[in-house]
Amino acid sequence: MTIKAVLLDLDDTLWPVAPVIRNAEAALQDWLQVHAPAVAKKYDMQTLRQHKDDLVATNPRFRYDLWALRHALLSKVLAEHDEDVSKADQAMAVFAHARNQVTLYDDVVPALELLGGRVTLGTISNGFADLGAIGLAAHFQVSIAAHSFGCAKPDPRIFHAACDALQLLPEQVLYVGDDLLLDVQGAQQAGLRGGWMNRHGKIPDQPALQQIRPDAEFRHLHDLTQWL
Repeated sequence: MTIKAVLLDLDDTLWPVAPVIRNAEAALQDWLQVHAPAVAKKYDMQTLRQHKDDLVATNPRFRYDLWALRHALLSKVLAEHDEDVSKADQAMAVFAHARNQVTLYDDVVPALELLGGRVTLGTISNGFADLGAIGLAAHFQVSIAAHSFGCAKPDPRIFHAACDALQLLPEQVLYVGDDLLLDVQGAQQAGLRGGWMNRHGKIPDQPALQQIRPDAEFRHLHDLTQWL
């Protein structure tokens, strides 16, 4: 069946995410040093990450809502040091602003302009990047984020919700992302086609990953344009 829409992952598909998170955590640490110095003295970003991982098991929501998870962590450590827990809102605003300071891969904007003339575009993400703040929202008809939807990839419900919003059957939609399990296999198991954005030429080294067969593999979005 003809592909009528392409859904895209965000982190590590449209921009590299590791430097974004490092910068956002650095901005958060700087904020804590000024506004909650006792917290900053006890916790650096590495120890906060460890505590964040421990919190995941305490609430099912934290498995898909990364914003709520980080907010809960900040509230917890602020309360431990008799700080006003409402400061967690301010801290999250600082983190979220830095989280949206992304550097797009060079192919992204020109390829989205070309793709938008051929198929309907949308996004599904497990993160909480703000496409409006980043400046890409106008390219997409549908954008679904796990933290607001209520489940995360590879749950088929989040893929089906995007297809329903597009008024298309899953088999009419291609999902493209960098993660073989969450993106490619997740999409395929939901009835969509799954494309692998393999920008760095990775070779799967785990048996479970080696069993996954993407419908297509791309090094950049221009490959996707040509494939369509």
